[in-house]
Amino acid sequence: MVSRVIPVDPFDLVIFGGTGDLARRKILPGLYLRFEDGQMPEDARIIGAARGEFDDAAYRDFVRAAIDEFVPKAKRHKESISAFLERLHYVAIDAKGEGGWKELAKLMRPEIIRAFYFSVAPSLFGDLAERLHLHKIAHRKSRIVVEKPFGHDLKTAQALNETLAKHFKEDQIYRIDHYLGKETVQNLMALRFGNILFEPLWNAQFVDHIQITVAESVGVGGRGGYYDKSGAMRDMVQNHLMQLLCLTAMEPPSKFDPDAVRDEKLKVIRALDIPGPDAIVRGQYRKTKSSPSYREDAENPDSLTESFIAMRLHISNWRWNGTPFYLRTGKKLKSRVSEIVVRFKEPPHHIFGEETGTHANALTIRLQPNEGMDLRVTIKEPGPGGMRLIDAPLDMTFADALGKEASDVPDAYERLIMDVIRGNQTLFMRGDEVEAAWAWTDPIIADWEARADKPVEYEPGSTGPEEAAILMHKDGRRWREISE
Repeated sequence: MVSRVIPVDPFDLVIFGGTGDLARRKILPGLYLRFEDGQMPEDARIIGAARGEFDDAAYRDFVRAAIDEFVPKAKRHKESISAFLERLHYVAIDAKGEGGWKELAKLMRPEIIRAFYFSVAPSLFGDLAERLHLHKIAHRKSRIVVEKPFGHDLKTAQALNETLAKHFKEDQIYRIDHYLGKETVQNLMALRFGNILFEPLWNAQFVDHIQITVAESVGVGGRGGYYDKSGAMRDMVQNHLMQLLCLTAMEPPSKFDPDAVRDEKLKVIRALDIPGPDAIVRGQYRKTKSSPSYREDAENPDSLTESFIAMRLHISNWRWNGTPFYLRTGKKLKSRVSEIVVRFKEPPHHIFGEETGTHANALTIRLQPNEGMDLRVTIKEPGPGGMRLIDAPLDMTFADALGKEASDVPDAYERLIMDVIRGNQTLFMRGDEVEAAWAWTDPIIADWEARADKPVEYEPGSTGPEEAAILMHKDGRRWREISE
């Protein structure tokens, strides 16, 4: 297969929070893998910046340990690791003070791309942005990468956008959502807009409903204090699931261009109706003999925060009028699964008789694990005995279909960081998109808080509260099973 990798210009990448958990688990191993794959130019440099008093040698040891822990063994080549580590530097820095900024400025090379990854708490974004300009470290070729949460509500999201806009233009700001870097998410766009097969059917006339599931098998664990102030709605629906919904429902953009794609996503958010209380199920996982309850994990015995939410949504536009979108996400569910299911309508006339049962095509787009797609089609069951119909899958796991090992499929962070260097914002959120998502989210949360709505309990290791199943049963539909 001929490589079509887009070349990358020389760059300096500064990782603020360069010794943090995200840097250790995702950012630094991802950068190594891009280097090992030949996507990093010879004169690229990576600079860790954090409070710890490391020197270059100690930081390289830190990164070597991260590579050993989080990079597949087949990708850990001694020569590549040594060459990669030579590109690393470290600066001890005070985000709120003046320590380290002059040293960082001296490290920066003129007239090349400068990228700054804010892998820190959002409360530090403004301080970092201000000091990058104060010390003349940022210039027009600079880009900043900011992690979620992008605010806690509309007001704080607007304030954050205003803070960043004081120092950087919108085309320099990359709001990262790692779900958008997944191979399957991008293949969703390729599937829809690169093939004539599906797009004519991708509307209310042929689609019965769409399900979007992001299930996690772990609880809130050590994040209980943070999570109890956000919940599943703020932590997952407002960003990850909203982005998946937009990519599934949006109109074809005029071209595969960052603003053209994000314009269409924004239209979906603005067309999204506010669901009523009868279209929402909120839950908390209960205590078992072997594991604590959500309230115990959150250290809040009176918590009304949801660890699970399911919703029925409608989009008020021509394409999707009358087609429900069902969203669900939660902690301590049966297994870790992220997928989109497009359930098509049944044939308008059944010629095989009622005894063959009802059958409808379904396209399942798997985000994790085992990224790929599965199209269920109706066929005759082999053998004598009359016309017996069964559903069979046309399955494509990307790693298998492309003749690759699973470890060869790039991680989302690998792709997104290199897109930052290339200046491609297609898979990043724009400021008005973030604010529109909060403008939709806020009244929903305000409504259940005003009613002092209590989440229902559900069993850890299950598929969530029974009320979530009833939400669909009332419509004559069923959730796709969360498999082990």
